[in-house]
Amino acid sequence: MRRFDSQLTLKKIEIFCLVAELQSVTRASQHLFVSQPVVTAHLRSLEEKLGAPLLRREGRGVVLTPAGERVFKWAKEMVAKTRELERELAGEIEVGSGRAVVASSMSVGSYLLPPIVCDFQLQHPEGLVEVVISNPQAALDAARTGICDFSVLIVSPDQITTGLIVEPLWDEPLLLMSAPESKWVGDSTDREEMARLPFISTSNSTVMYQLEEGQLRHNGIPSRRIVLYLGHPEAQKEAVRRDVGVCFFTRSAVEENLKRGDMRWVRTPGLELSIPLYTLHREDKHFSPFQHALKAYVEAAQPDGMPVLR
Repeated sequence: MRRFDSQLTLKKIEIFCLVAELQSVTRASQHLFVSQPVVTAHLRSLEEKLGAPLLRREGRGVVLTPAGERVFKWAKEMVAKTRELERELAGEIEVGSGRAVVASSMSVGSYLLPPIVCDFQLQHPEGLVEVVISNPQAALDAARTGICDFSVLIVSPDQITTGLIVEPLWDEPLLLMSAPESKWVGDSTDREEMARLPFISTSNSTVMYQLEEGQLRHNGIPSRRIVLYLGHPEAQKEAVRRDVGVCFFTRSAVEENLKRGDMRWVRTPGLELSIPLYTLHREDKHFSPFQHALKAYVEAAQPDGMPVLR
């Protein structure tokens, strides 16, 4: 029977995970600032200890073998759990010197969280906070696996949250935005006109799209005319400023644009749309004092009022 002895180090496992993710020994060595033979030696040592080939060459890169797939799944979880424990212990004694990782969806992580986290960091200068920005499903998975300490994101009804504690934060208003002098729409619109407007949106497979469509249907707008799909809010803003069409944004995403006046908020009387935000963490998650303080700070940061129009 093979044993995971002392030579099966965390360093070897982390190197294996990096090679598997990058599908390249060369890129992994460049990322680690070590030579390729060093990376190869670690991989061979790991394979010898486990008694199975984990990687095979394919083209100019490498791919996982069936055994490698199983080991990669185990290794990612092990590394995540180890790093999570290190963060928890780092902030166990003193709140100010801890560490925390927060995962978030695109708009939340790009616009809403940065000022909140910056203010928290100024109050805890000895601590370290990392915000990982991805899509809602990846941010949810990060909370489940321990890659992050908690997530702040939007959640669709069909997402599986088993094993997670889901806590509501607040509803983030959705604002319909256009170019300042749009040829498509004026300062306000109604349901009938909205159904004819050209829309810019995220991909129809994203959580944001599903939530938008659900809100519109609930308010009597069964469909809309989408003319362009763009995956990031900044790309969507560029299309709006060029008057390709109109687009829904969360309030926090366009506050600076409203101040600058390079986009216009199109009022929708009788049609108030919003997206609920949540925090998520594992049911068995142990929060260090530092992590608990950060989570409480985020929860207390609910913005007040609507943006002021120029």
